[in-house]
Amino acid sequence: MRQAKVYFRGILAGELTEEDEQYSFIYEPFYLDDPLNIVVSLTLPLQKEAFTGKTMFSFFDGLIPEGWLLDITVETWKLNPRDRMGLLLACCRDGIGAVTIIPVEGE
Repeated sequence: MRQAKVYFRGILAGELTEEDEQYSFIYEPFYLDDPLNIVVSLTLPLQKEAFTGKTMFSFFDGLIPEGWLLDITVETWKLNPRDRMGLLLACCRDGIGAVTIIPVEGE
């Protein structure tokens, strides 16, 4: 099992988990309780229930580098280009946008 904390504009918004070839994303209860917080993605509306799927959610997959930058990333860090969670954990700690992905240590 691999997990990551998902921050939106510096605020912990939720947790992304990969387990047994299934992904889940769930918002933190305190994030949902603050009416000023907004969705991480339009495809992940605010809700208490976890989102689940057999593939990486398109929003998170879209944060992973593409093209020549993906090639450099895979080569430099010896990553499997098909390991979407591994790429997300390795590449998205300091992304260009409002979302930051921080791996949960020990996973």
